[in-house]
Amino acid sequence: MESKLKHSIHSTLRENIIEHLFAGEILRRLWQKGIVDAEILKSEFDAGGYDLVLTCRYVTRHIQLKVSIEGGARAHVGVNLRLSEKPSGCVIWIAVDDGLAFKGFLWFGDQPGKPLPDMSEMNVVKHTKGNAQGVKAERIGHRLVKRNKFLMVDGLDSLLVHLLGEDVVQVPSS
Repeated sequence: MESKLKHSIHSTLRENIIEHLFAGEILRRLWQKGIVDAEILKSEFDAGGYDLVLTCRYVTRHIQLKVSIEGGARAHVGVNLRLSEKPSGCVIWIAVDDGLAFKGFLWFGDQPGKPLPDMSEMNVVKHTKGNAQGVKAERIGHRLVKRNKFLMVDGLDSLLVHLLGEDVVQVPSS
């Protein structure tokens, strides 16, 4: 099966795999840093706008994960406005290669304890399929966040600083 087609047809499977890999990599990197008081909880469905909840020490993050192929043309992602109701909501857009290896991270969020940047004036997401007349209805509770609103993050360690704060992820000196 052609690579692009595989990613399109099996996008739900791909996103589930990435979610598991992401949780494992975050916990492994925290372990390597000597941080063992972390947990990740998975949302059964995305009504609250998040996929995972990461808690480490005094920081709790509600995380929406987005995935795209490295070098892909995707210019924006849809984000549920309910994520902005969480005190530390954030969106992590992960670029992967054909074998699902992480190739880059984009960050949309603020410091721990602060809500998402304001999305109220961003364009409303439309359903992907039209009704009988071909009209694509708006998804009122969702906004399109353009790629240029995301910050490029340099690797997992930098992503951990954005998620948890520098004071939480510092490696203790020996």
